[in-house]
Amino acid sequence: MSASSKSSLFSLSRDDVVYEDQWLIVVNKPQGIYCETVLESVPKLLFDSAESVAGTEAIVPELHLANRLDRDTSGVMIITKSHKVAAKLVKAFTDHKVSKTYIARCIGSAPKWERITVRSGHGRSKFGAWRVYAASDVGRTLPGGSVVRDMETSFEVISINGQGIFKEPSEFRTDEDNIVVVEEKSVVDGDAKKDEILARARPRSGRTHQIRLHCQYLGISIRGDVKYEGVYEWKGTTYEGHELHAESLSLEHPITGLPVLFRAPLPSWASQTSQP
Repeated sequence: MSASSKSSLFSLSRDDVVYEDQWLIVVNKPQGIYCETVLESVPKLLFDSAESVAGTEAIVPELHLANRLDRDTSGVMIITKSHKVAAKLVKAFTDHKVSKTYIARCIGSAPKWERITVRSGHGRSKFGAWRVYAASDVGRTLPGGSVVRDMETSFEVISINGQGIFKEPSEFRTDEDNIVVVEEKSVVDGDAKKDEILARARPRSGRTHQIRLHCQYLGISIRGDVKYEGVYEWKGTTYEGHELHAESLSLEHPITGLPVLFRAPLPSWASQTSQP
């Protein structure tokens, strides 16, 4: 089934809801579904829920996407129920007050590092595609008029070829002694042995395709991410979309001010680890 037809047939269910209160609804977006499609299916979900409560009149709130995920990225998505809450959450994301973790299934040479932080520039190539720039290029104006912006992601290896212990996102540690400041495009040995790597990423900035770009730079492109050198076929199976999952969002609730942690259940490809 094509991505467009899969998305057009999508209907949000109660099983997809991670959390809900009078201000927010947090859902686990499936792979292959556009954010806008999820947003469009929320009113029916809320209406059906209200209908099931006797004597309750369904009033569809002002729904907004607080964060966006690529079509093939699954995981935590926050939808707000009013303009006021939307504005507060947009500011929280803009001011980097939201901590995010992602899980990625990558293919490449097993990294020598357990934890690493990558700092680079982010911008478009002369062909219009997003790419990694040197950290020293941040602030430089590109031919099309756009400006190179900063981009930083911390990574941690969870398992290699299924060997490893799955750690909780709260245990995520960055390694301040192992920082790669990008100076030029990495040179990856295409003939090197290919391993299957499960990694957790914590983006410190929110640039388009950030984790996908930094995985490519590190030589461990995400499985199925053909746009950024990821394998399309692996061990006899073809992958129609990339395997990246928005695992958790940690922030202050925009109304109560209390700390909240929203976590989406892991897809099957992200839970294939074994004890060493």
